[in-house]
Amino acid sequence: MQVKKTWKQVDGVLLLDKPIGLTSNDALQKARRLFSAAKGGHTGTLDPLATGLLPLCFGEATKFSADLLDADKTYEAILQLGVTTDSGDADGVVLTTAAVNVSETDVLAVLPRFIGDIQQIPPMHSALKRNGRPLYELARKGIEVEREPRAVTIHGIDMLGLEGDTLSLRVSCSKGTYIRVLATDIGGLLGCGAHLKGLRRTKVGDLDLQNSVTLAELEALDDAGRAGRLQPVDALVSSLPVIAVEGEAEQRFRHGNPVDLPAGLSGKIRVYAAGCLIGVGEPGSDGRLWPKRLVQLAVKEL
Repeated sequence: MQVKKTWKQVDGVLLLDKPIGLTSNDALQKARRLFSAAKGGHTGTLDPLATGLLPLCFGEATKFSADLLDADKTYEAILQLGVTTDSGDADGVVLTTAAVNVSETDVLAVLPRFIGDIQQIPPMHSALKRNGRPLYELARKGIEVEREPRAVTIHGIDMLGLEGDTLSLRVSCSKGTYIRVLATDIGGLLGCGAHLKGLRRTKVGDLDLQNSVTLAELEALDDAGRAGRLQPVDALVSSLPVIAVEGEAEQRFRHGNPVDLPAGLSGKIRVYAAGCLIGVGEPGSDGRLWPKRLVQLAVKEL
């Protein structure tokens, strides 16, 4: 007889080192079952072929998952020079092959051309939708449709190594950047073509892969050990400024009403009472701080 799973309230952020081959949702569900968490979500997808940092949210932390969607990301990418594919990555069908005669000097001369605000045409093998259908479904049927270029920002590209036809890069970029497209475009400027052979995400906003845990490591822990790997709920908003409220102001904020906004502060603000996060607010047109998201449990400040 199959034992029915018992779910429980779990609140916090898990920095998962996602393995290759799993979708972000697959990884989320595996981690969620290990914690028996009643509610969970992730902060933006990581392709099955990619590994690395995937922040997962449980319980009250899911209220802040959207705050990381706009966060900058850092990746370590491996480019296969001399081969282009229809998808721009190692999963695609080979389109062209060419001899590779590229030096480190050639690479260093090309990379600066991609730093700053650039335009990218989203690949057909992507989850973007056209008339309600993901582009990758059309691509699998050999259908290609016109895509509008998108503005993204590349904050920095560092060459980590060049060995024969394999180029390793570290890329810091804005949300919405397609590293596959970047790999293809770099290969084009180098004159030999390229595709993305491997991808590992190392940072999302202020969150770092160094503090992550793998699914295998989680499986080897007991419940207490797993709970010890959870970051506090406010880990996702740690970069926001902080104000503290008490007494009547605390009660007003908890009940969805505005409180006075200290001079010099703007944008989203973390609000604490007695050292515990009670929510995030945003300034209103009246110059006061209005609740945006409220937390229903006591969470100690980072």
